[in-house]
Amino acid sequence: MARTRHVIAVDVGGTGTKAALVAGEPGGVVAVRQQRRGTRPGGDAVVEDVAALVAGLRAASEHPVEAVGLVVPGIVDEVTGTGVYSANLGWADYPFRDRIAAATGLPTAFGHDVRAGGLAELRQGNARDLTDAVIMPIGTGIAAALVLDGRVSSAPGEVGHVDVGHGDPCGCGQTGCVEARASSAAIARRYTERTNRQVNGAADVARLLTEGDDDAAAVWREAVDALAKGILLVAALLGPRAVVLGGGLALAGPKLTDPLGGRLDELITFQRRPELRLAALGDEAGCLGAALLAIDMLEER
Repeated sequence: MARTRHVIAVDVGGTGTKAALVAGEPGGVVAVRQQRRGTRPGGDAVVEDVAALVAGLRAASEHPVEAVGLVVPGIVDEVTGTGVYSANLGWADYPFRDRIAAATGLPTAFGHDVRAGGLAELRQGNARDLTDAVIMPIGTGIAAALVLDGRVSSAPGEVGHVDVGHGDPCGCGQTGCVEARASSAAIARRYTERTNRQVNGAADVARLLTEGDDDAAAVWREAVDALAKGILLVAALLGPRAVVLGGGLALAGPKLTDPLGGRLDELITFQRRPELRLAALGDEAGCLGAALLAIDMLEER
């Protein structure tokens, strides 16, 4: 039986950074103590802030801390421990793993935030019984962790940037992207553009949908259509048993999954129809996944 490890996990987000003192073993972990702070752009600033968070949590720990697990957004190279590129946070080819290890004096595991969240859902969330799945958080953007043969693939999983034919421009420079209509940010933005009324995110649009707002219904319907077409493409290529939906939009529950399932039924011809599930771990998934990466690293030594 694996022994309990104590590690510090850090999930760097586009606007905020979450850190946690975590206890557990490869099959599952739990956050014992948590801290948050805003994310400053630039690799050096991230290292400085992560080192401060680690120092605070380490001082508060009743057990020796054995390692750090760090996950970041953007394009990453887990093998070299490098943040290859982040447009929003302003780094390119930044050696995060080595810099964090030097700043903290602790061995450091490094990975991608979405894939780490997918690992947590696979080990201890709503993907536990799956060997082939797509774990898709929907927030400011849309990406996915691809579970193939029981393991999280290192493939990019950029489902949000496949062209599903609607023709609207996307921030990535393409047109027709799933993310341009179906992300939480896009739903809020498109409702405001349509009505000239400000909303506080997709949750407000979901509430207006329930209240019978026709504009909310139109925006929601177009979002569901884009998302269904993105899932259809994944179903044709990978044939996952399930798609596990997370992030802020998944909080809509049946308001999302019922029409999404219906649209998939309309679109599917030969593809295996994936089951739709809601993620279990919420915004803790990235931190818990970072901790699992750190524990896996320790176990392999």
